[in-house]
Amino acid sequence: MLPVCYALLQYLTLYMTKVEEYGLLQKQIEAIISDEADVIANMANISALLFETLSDVNWAGFYRLVDNELVLGPFQGKVACIRIPVGKGVCGTSVAEDKTMRVANVHDFSGHIACDANSNSEIVIPVKVKGKIIAVLDIDSPIYERFDESDQKGLESIINAFENIMIKHGVVN
Repeated sequence: MLPVCYALLQYLTLYMTKVEEYGLLQKQIEAIISDEADVIANMANISALLFETLSDVNWAGFYRLVDNELVLGPFQGKVACIRIPVGKGVCGTSVAEDKTMRVANVHDFSGHIACDANSNSEIVIPVKVKGKIIAVLDIDSPIYERFDESDQKGLESIINAFENIMIKHGVVN
């Protein structure tokens, strides 16, 4: 059934606004992960769906916060940096500042960590359980200024749904 849903999603998005696309994508993600308690499995499916659905993206995945360091989690794309210190790069800065980072040109970001030289823009969203950051969603693009406010709101809404599903299943951190 999933391939049929994905094909329908691709067809429908031809006639939708970006906000509508993210709403549909969120519903599909919720349908896939809502009954699964395993955080890593859910991160893997979220990464796969975002990578396959979003245009002009060359990396989508998670870094998990382990002992005050970001450690590579489930992702789609080229080989990635395994560990990122909190406060370093876009991902580490997102954790240190506890906020979404939307970077139009990563080459202008002081301390950017270039895991893939083809990446030119990036968005990173903290993932929290009960107010505590447990991971970040990181999405890269080869296109400068790829991510706008609609992308940010749509992705934050997807992460919020993921956070609520983790809480529903009793995930503590």
